[in-house]
Amino acid sequence: MNVRATKIVKEIKVDIDKCTGCRACEMACSAFHAKPKYSSINPARSRIRVVTDELNDEYVPIRAGDYTPSECNGRHIYTINGKQYSECSFCGASCPSRDYFIEPDSGLPLKCDMCESVPPLPEPMCVKVCGAEALTYVEREIEREEKPQEKRGQIEVGLESLINQYGVDAVMDGLSRMSKP
Repeated sequence: MNVRATKIVKEIKVDIDKCTGCRACEMACSAFHAKPKYSSINPARSRIRVVTDELNDEYVPIRAGDYTPSECNGRHIYTINGKQYSECSFCGASCPSRDYFIEPDSGLPLKCDMCESVPPLPEPMCVKVCGAEALTYVEREIEREEKPQEKRGQIEVGLESLINQYGVDAVMDGLSRMSKP
């Protein structure tokens, strides 16, 4: 039996015509995600990156998306105002072909979580600090059909996520290494 339900979709909209390349979004994101929170600023830990072409005064904020274990099969070239960019320039995935969206100390992939916290923030930090209003936060409600599911705990959800990213063998190997004294 399917149930009709609504879901809130959270989005960050990017207006590249307004971005000045100040990189305040990168700084705020890295500070928010520092351990402990706001204890350091390191743009390499940011879940948003500003792709810059200062000579042509072009700046494009890109947010971290899903992890992919391999590089893309195809390479597309985009021409913007006469300058060519590879598809990688605007990709939000963390992958083996570049070091964007990879945590520098652990090597784990980063993904934008919209600055989820308890209590929740009214908007993600990158949007809050964007003085040029190139980043705006929008919530909208959509209707969808839901199949009833059993309630799962955080451990099950976390393990499933790790298995989806790294495979069951890698997760089992990591758990066995961690359980040894």
